[in-house]
Amino acid sequence: MNVQQSCVTNDNLVSLVDLLQRRATERPEQITYTFLHSGDSQPPTMTYHQLEKRACHLAAYLQAIGASGERALLLYPTGLEYIVAFWGCLYATVVAVPTYPPDPHRIKQTMPRFQAIVEDAQPMVVLTTSGILAQAQQLFPHYPELKTMNWIATDALTHESVGQWQDLASARNTLAFLQYTSGSTASPKGVMVTHGNLLHNLAYLQQAFSLSHQSVSLTWLPHIHDMGLIDGLLMPIYVGCPAFFMSPFKFIQQPIRWLQAITEYRVTHSGAPNFAYDLCVHKIKQEHLNELDLSSWESAYNGAEPVRHTTWQRFSQFFAAAGFRAEHFYPCYGLAEATLIVSCSTKGEPPLSRQFDEEALGQGKVVPARQNTNKAQTLVSSGQPVADDTHIVIVNPHSCRRCAPDEIGEIWVSGPSVTQGYWQRTTETTTVFNACISNTHEGPFMRTGDLGFFYQGELFIAGRIKDLLIFNGRNYYPQDIEETVEKSHPSLRPGCCAAFSIDQNDTEKLIIAVEVSSSYQANPPQTNGLSIVNSIKRAVVALHEIVPEDVILLEARSIPKTSSGKIQRHACRVGYLTDRLDKWTAS
Repeated sequence: MNVQQSCVTNDNLVSLVDLLQRRATERPEQITYTFLHSGDSQPPTMTYHQLEKRACHLAAYLQAIGASGERALLLYPTGLEYIVAFWGCLYATVVAVPTYPPDPHRIKQTMPRFQAIVEDAQPMVVLTTSGILAQAQQLFPHYPELKTMNWIATDALTHESVGQWQDLASARNTLAFLQYTSGSTASPKGVMVTHGNLLHNLAYLQQAFSLSHQSVSLTWLPHIHDMGLIDGLLMPIYVGCPAFFMSPFKFIQQPIRWLQAITEYRVTHSGAPNFAYDLCVHKIKQEHLNELDLSSWESAYNGAEPVRHTTWQRFSQFFAAAGFRAEHFYPCYGLAEATLIVSCSTKGEPPLSRQFDEEALGQGKVVPARQNTNKAQTLVSSGQPVADDTHIVIVNPHSCRRCAPDEIGEIWVSGPSVTQGYWQRTTETTTVFNACISNTHEGPFMRTGDLGFFYQGELFIAGRIKDLLIFNGRNYYPQDIEETVEKSHPSLRPGCCAAFSIDQNDTEKLIIAVEVSSSYQANPPQTNGLSIVNSIKRAVVALHEIVPEDVILLEARSIPKTSSGKIQRHACRVGYLTDRLDKWTAS
């Protein structure tokens, strides 16, 4: 199928504003967004015409108060109101800054990040809903700086004329929004994403997954996250296909809702980080498989790095009875600094996995594992760059020279999807986005901070530089240890473990923090936490030959995570050192 011929034309687009104008003119009554509430017989929808009309109205208001060229903080629950606000900012040439509002029930955990983003972005206005504004007002006495901000509840704006919207003709290099990084290893930074970055990456997504106007998209990923926003909410308008979306909380509460929606709406394109597929296998019962029909699902992308071999294998095998096919599972690699996607596996083929010598990986070398060895590490390929104008090189992070083919190094990327740098951070922008290979002066490249290598032409992700654990001169990737821990005892929650190191007497020590499931806490057998800890230690020693210095058992749903569900190892380390982790103690 020729994708370009099968979708609505995107020739000569300069900005996302041009894109929505074109859709609203060509197909004004076509439903573009459907918000799936649990149990709704008629979920709320929005057509291209309705979206553009509301976006223009909000844009006219923002222009009237002089917000063009300024930043607007977007604080919304999942829903259509957020989409209107985001597009309204684009139409008004206001730089959108999507983020979560501080949670009144977890204020100590959520306020520091919110304050850091406000201080960094310096927004002129805060766009939100009446409900969130009422919650924020309760915090004003305790956080007076919130009261000084210009809050606007967009759902309360009247539709009386506030003047005509002025088309300020955004260019490809016009800043569209700031994507704040998760802060898993440092304070959040605002990645500057332009209209041109978005248009290139959206075309990249279309090509990678063979999307067209006949596709059907579904996402439950957070709208403030690059994957949820760009693939879930912007991509469907780019290719002209319907977009269904739901709250991430609905998925977390009952993972089957994701697969039920795929079944009901014949979804062809939907994906999530690695933990979501594990959660489906863990939570969905065998007897519920006959309720599901996943045969329409053509691109089930997995954006976690690295993708676990056991994850796609278990998911594919378990849901084969519901019509899911292994060749429709798509490992891919990307990051906010490259807008979203960088590489993807090949369409129509099962994920490529290879076994490598574990000891060699620990020494930064790529050596295929010998047959019948128990010292093998299985890694899953993240494919290849989809576009010819996107280049990936593997570079020694210290010498900045290209690595040999059998060496693990830092992944460097160049191409039109690479963003413009970090907001108001000149030094970090220069360091990360203007890297050159030292001996050949090739560049500039963007340094991803991720470790990887090419093998047989495919990109494999080994881990993050900042998360590397080094014991006795050997490198360990925390996700490998975390997987071992999760399998060591039935009481432990999948995807809720952090392995990190601390310096103790000039020696690096391994610390493990892991959640105990709520069901186990409610009805524990006649045992105590010590048996769980011992099981963890035995498993880690047996498989990795490291003795953990300490193992901390945590309450369910308490381990620090990013908005996309990734473990915040840095935050766990800080919490451990300051004794602020929410520990579980067996009765």
